[in-house]
Amino acid sequence: MDKSSQTDLPMPQAPDQDTLNTPLYRLASASGLKTWRLAGRELLPVVQGGMGVGVSAGGLAGAVAALGGMGTVSSVDLRRLHPDLWASTADLEKEPDARERIDAANLTALDREIQRAKGIAQGQGAVAVNVMKALSAYEMYVRQALESGADAVVVGAGLPLDLPDIARDHPRTALIPILSDARGVQLLVRKWEKKGRLPDAVVIEHPRLAGGHLGAAKVADLQDPRFDFENVIPQVRAFFQTAGIEREIPLIAAGGISSREDILRLQALGASAVQLGTAFAVTLECDADPAFKRVLANARPEDMVEFISVAGLPARAVRTPWLDKYLRIEPKLKAVAHVKKRCNMAFDCLAHCGLRDGQAEMGQFCIDQQLGHALDGDVGKGLYFRGAGRLPFGNQIRSVHDLMLWLLGGCEPPQLEVERSAPIAFAATPLEVGA
Repeated sequence: MDKSSQTDLPMPQAPDQDTLNTPLYRLASASGLKTWRLAGRELLPVVQGGMGVGVSAGGLAGAVAALGGMGTVSSVDLRRLHPDLWASTADLEKEPDARERIDAANLTALDREIQRAKGIAQGQGAVAVNVMKALSAYEMYVRQALESGADAVVVGAGLPLDLPDIARDHPRTALIPILSDARGVQLLVRKWEKKGRLPDAVVIEHPRLAGGHLGAAKVADLQDPRFDFENVIPQVRAFFQTAGIEREIPLIAAGGISSREDILRLQALGASAVQLGTAFAVTLECDADPAFKRVLANARPEDMVEFISVAGLPARAVRTPWLDKYLRIEPKLKAVAHVKKRCNMAFDCLAHCGLRDGQAEMGQFCIDQQLGHALDGDVGKGLYFRGAGRLPFGNQIRSVHDLMLWLLGGCEPPQLEVERSAPIAFAATPLEVGA
């Protein structure tokens, strides 16, 4: 393939001078930060990462895009945010068409959230959709995102080697894999080249710093220096050069970013932009319950824990009462792991599920159920994914605009309170693993 361009694509027009003269663009420029281009769009170097279930939906993604960044809708089980869709599917259990009806509801919800985000953005920034490769409905979610007009599709939790095939009829939609080391990038790029497509950007996610599911084979690998940005970013840039890839593929560094200085450092290494998750999860515009935000904002470094998820991947979360009890009895649960007759939530959210499939080396809980409790703010039953780094405003819940001002210009919002708010009181509740 011609490595200087993928195909002769009709590209969106470059931003006019009015856009580049907006306050946040001017602030970024004055701070020494560079904007970056994605599928013909000039963007601020801040990406809001996808967070499920329902944590980053149309409200948050649209708010970020409206300011000139890239906002990301997490695709999984969005019916929870729509009372009509939830009411018609929440009680489905043994019905023979339960999975089909739930999948249909989730596709409808995904379309609604994309349109909601784009309506808020009003043509500014970019609206992306994050889809986990580990999902059983992965391809359906990708196709819905493409058909609904997402500006980009971001895929992690597995190597999306088939993404160019699925998106073949949507050449203007940016395709962005999430990877953690240079070897993974090389493998994916070589495979995609044979399909006539290169990534429009690559997220380089550091598993020692990020939250949620992590890009390492096991928990012990999280500290491996091969994941350090100082190693991965130059190695990937060198690979692009030796491979003769002339068109620049932007790299987006994810994990542990909390300040303008972090962005400047990573851009100096060769990254074009940075991705943050938890910092956006504790904004006013985040689509989750306020109690969810307080759990993340008040978590201390000693409250964080890494473990193996039911998806078979290392994960990082806050040690809430539910997770603490689960981890204490996990050996017993694994000892009696067995194949279940059906999925607890009736729609087999994961292609491979430790609980459903009786895989003792994987987690033994229903992840959709526990993440759903977190979305609703149930601090006793929820699973609260969180990154390892400090938050820009401590335990304060601030707006997306405040966060962007801080990241792009080091501007502290007015009346920033320094004292900690009251800690969340965790209720003692019976362990719920979905068994």
